[in-house]
Amino acid sequence: NSNNNSKMELSSFVNLHPGVLFYNTIQCLTICVIYKGEIDKPMPYSKFASTGSSSGGKSPAMVSSRIGMLIIYGPAAIVACIFQFILPHLGWMDSTPTVAGWMVFAHFLKRVAEVLFLHKYSGETELNAAKFIGVSYAVTAFMICLLSNPDVSTSDSNISFGMLLFAIGSFGNLYHHYLLALLRSDSSSKGDSTTGKKQYKAPSGGLFEYVAAPHYFFELVAWLGIAMTSQQLTSHLNFVSMTCYLC
Repeated sequence: NSNNNSKMELSSFVNLHPGVLFYNTIQCLTICVIYKGEIDKPMPYSKFASTGSSSGGKSPAMVSSRIGMLIIYGPAAIVACIFQFILPHLGWMDSTPTVAGWMVFAHFLKRVAEVLFLHKYSGETELNAAKFIGVSYAVTAFMICLLSNPDVSTSDSNISFGMLLFAIGSFGNLYHHYLLALLRSDSSSKGDSTTGKKQYKAPSGGLFEYVAAPHYFFELVAWLGIAMTSQQLTSHLNFVSMTCYLC
């Protein structure tokens, strides 16, 4: 009986559909590419992104950073919303809202709200990079919502712990984003009055006193909570991918 239970748990964790296995293989390959890529040349969408071509070629298309971030996070929020709110009422694909799906929706909705109401932007984002990341996040949201186990119980200690991790990660991420927004509001970070150049200084407060990017750390804690609650290999590979991407 214990062997049968182990096999059932494994078959639930690893979806054996050929399309899903192919996607998981792509995830593994992507993890390697992201890790090497972020070391050699990070994605050009931060305020430190280069706005010109170093090789003398045509400059990439740029958009304001706020628009770029909406392109990055908006599609994933829409995908999760469709899975959690719309499809269950249409009866399509026998779709059932999942705990992990609600977490994914909450995560990307939070990111969109931060872009609109919290973060302060002054730079530009490379449009193609924003589109690429936006599509990647949308596919991630689609796969997690589609494959997550809908039959989990909040009385399960692993599920409860995953939900706790997600809450801690989300609030920790939001708090440190708030600290970063305060830093951007500080007049001393707006520019040098004599040179007119932007000035950036190290953030302070919260866990910024101990680590360089606590907002990334807490985001990873939230993704780990999603993976634990999803009980599916795809979500765990996504957590590893996000770790390579953010670290």
